[in-house]
Amino acid sequence: MTFLTARGPTESQGLRLSWLSVGFFASFHVVALLAPFFFSWSALGVAILLHWLFGGIGICLGYHRLLSHRSFQVPRWLEYTFAIIGAMAIQGGPIFWVAGHRRHHAFTEDVNADPYSAKRGFWWSHVLWLLYPQSDTFRSDRYHKFAPDLMRQPFYRWLDRNFLLMQLPVAAVLYALGGWSWVIYGIAVRAVFLWHATWFVNSATHRWGYRTFNAKDNSRNLWWVSLMTYGEGWHNNHHAHPRSAQTGWRWWEVDVTWWTIQLLRKLGLARRVVAMTPQGTTRTLPDRPKA
Repeated sequence: MTFLTARGPTESQGLRLSWLSVGFFASFHVVALLAPFFFSWSALGVAILLHWLFGGIGICLGYHRLLSHRSFQVPRWLEYTFAIIGAMAIQGGPIFWVAGHRRHHAFTEDVNADPYSAKRGFWWSHVLWLLYPQSDTFRSDRYHKFAPDLMRQPFYRWLDRNFLLMQLPVAAVLYALGGWSWVIYGIAVRAVFLWHATWFVNSATHRWGYRTFNAKDNSRNLWWVSLMTYGEGWHNNHHAHPRSAQTGWRWWEVDVTWWTIQLLRKLGLARRVVAMTPQGTTRTLPDRPKA
């Protein structure tokens, strides 16, 4: 595949801090600090709901297991719906996100080629890779080669350029329904907690936890990250079987995203679903008739 030939930035190229990125992420954290002054139970409920919708459905199910790994198939209209929801999470457009994740799997923990290599340290893999943007990761003319399937579709090219616009209708609806309290919790608080939850998959699960499979990297299974990310913390399982739509293998490895995919399969909406077997391998489940 063409994206396997990509060459990452070298240490000799140096790093340059992006003050625009610092300002962007810092502004959300500062606004989130206002949350105690605007607290209401309904606002907290909105933050939790949108954390699950934009994170659990948009990122974990949509961006990750559907678009990045093609672990299952859904009708085109539903795939696009998941992509729009993922864009609302403020984690980048679908081509950017998918390309970066595929590079992570292709060059896992390679100091130069893995965008958020854990071998550069905890804070690099957690957030510094965003504050010191490297051209191979952030320039569309370079990262698009890792997601040629998405690049062929005008919808994904548009969404990749305009994902930030998705926050405007979200903010407008939140303000109309609950005022500034809902906006602060539904945008800033939700975004900050969802960012760090996702970043912990890059950082914490390559440092702490247990290993079930002998993956060719230091990926680990970490229960508390899985609880924050709807099953993404079973990272050793995932790196051992990246095509699997299921990350929780043992019965107690809670994988909320997998439960959602199973529901879609029962409804006849998810097809060609790849799952793990009790023997620790993978297989494609038989399709269910549409409801």
